[in-house]
Amino acid sequence: MNILLIEDDNIEIMKLQRTVAKLALNHKITEAKNGEQALEILRSVAQIPDIILLDLNMPRMSGIEFLKILKEDDVLKYLPTVILTTSENRVDLLECYKVGIAGYIIKPLKYEDYQDKLSKVLAYWEVNELVKG
Repeated sequence: MNILLIEDDNIEIMKLQRTVAKLALNHKITEAKNGEQALEILRSVAQIPDIILLDLNMPRMSGIEFLKILKEDDVLKYLPTVILTTSENRVDLLECYKVGIAGYIIKPLKYEDYQDKLSKVLAYWEVNELVKG
């Protein structure tokens, strides 16, 4: 799978890379530090990602702002987007589902729990039928 990770925290980026490597998954991860950079990537690459993993709390453009722009695009709106966040704010959760996300995952503190959650999310999307660009 091609995964677009939108995350501004280098530690979180390394955690995801470590998890994918540890699980011996052959996924290509493209990283964006914020929503603006992610939109540039999405509009410039020939092959769009299979799934987006999106943090909510980022500089310049929040995850929710990014989501709203994404869902207004006739091609990109079909990309499954899974929120990967520390926010347990119910308002954020409801707003994300209202805009149209595929899932909302709260990042656990323990690495083992993080790896467990991520392995399940990635396993699900590996077998799910994805819209190919």
